[in-house]
Amino acid sequence: MAKLDKTDIDIISALQNDAKINMKELSETLHISKTPIYERIKRLEHEGYIKGYVALVDNKMVGLPLIVFCNVSLAVHDDDHIQRFQEEIRGISEIMECYSTGGIYDFLLKVVLRDLDDYNRFVFEKLTKVHGIVKMQSSFVLGEIKHITADSYKHLTLPTKRKVKTCVRHRQRKQ
Repeated sequence: MAKLDKTDIDIISALQNDAKINMKELSETLHISKTPIYERIKRLEHEGYIKGYVALVDNKMVGLPLIVFCNVSLAVHDDDHIQRFQEEIRGISEIMECYSTGGIYDFLLKVVLRDLDDYNRFVFEKLTKVHGIVKMQSSFVLGEIKHITADSYKHLTLPTKRKVKTCVRHRQRKQ
């Protein structure tokens, strides 16, 4: 897997901001011809830096305005129980994201629903049926402060190009 350079980062950033950007526009922005950009994108996809392309949908517009973050803990923490929990969670469509966490709870779930009645049904008909959950705590989103899907990657340390030092004797001969 190759290390990312500034051009790779610029391509990734451009695609995160607009995955439908055309190669001509990207080429003009980056001052690189279309073929090397296309080849870099294919490499970034193949190596797993770019996992896929999606359309970002407004949950409120499609009738799913309620976002709930559920912290859950499991009773048993062996591989079999954790694997079974993960498989069951993957099968629940209302759960958009699931993270393994450290601290008081074992997992953080992001759940998207229509309303509190829908949440109540979700908890009692689906979440409590997941094998191994012993404790749960939910927080309801009142308002979204920040939600981005594109990272500027300004915090990354990119490989620097090494400066080639000219030998003193070589410079003296040229004079």
